[in-house]
Amino acid sequence: MSPSSARACRLVRATASFDGRQGLTYAGGITAQSVGATGLSMHLVTIPPGARAKAHLHESHETAIFVTAGTARTWYGERLEHHVDMGAGDMLYIPAGLPHLPINIGSEPCTAVIARTDANEQEAVRLLPELDALVP
Repeated sequence: MSPSSARACRLVRATASFDGRQGLTYAGGITAQSVGATGLSMHLVTIPPGARAKAHLHESHETAIFVTAGTARTWYGERLEHHVDMGAGDMLYIPAGLPHLPINIGSEPCTAVIARTDANEQEAVRLLPELDALVP
């Protein structure tokens, strides 16, 4: 007996990529569009050495990040006044609505798994261009 597609596990291979509004390229992952997810998304992002995202927030959605390789610094806060450095094996939680901006501070690509409580991934991204210049 074959399980119905609505109740079956779905394998997603991170082969296709898309450019996010944050200015980074993501490997396609688990979303409402790819598997019918209703409460989460998960993607793989690789940030080249020296590259950075645009300042942004995710309106009503929490984010969890697991760094698998490389190093990054994430600036966060209403004026991006705080930062945390992350390396392989580190996890970071970003509350919903908190402005943030990641930068690869290493000499190697930084790769991370990103999970968010937004099944549509990019719909709740709000860019904050007025904050971009606050981060060196």
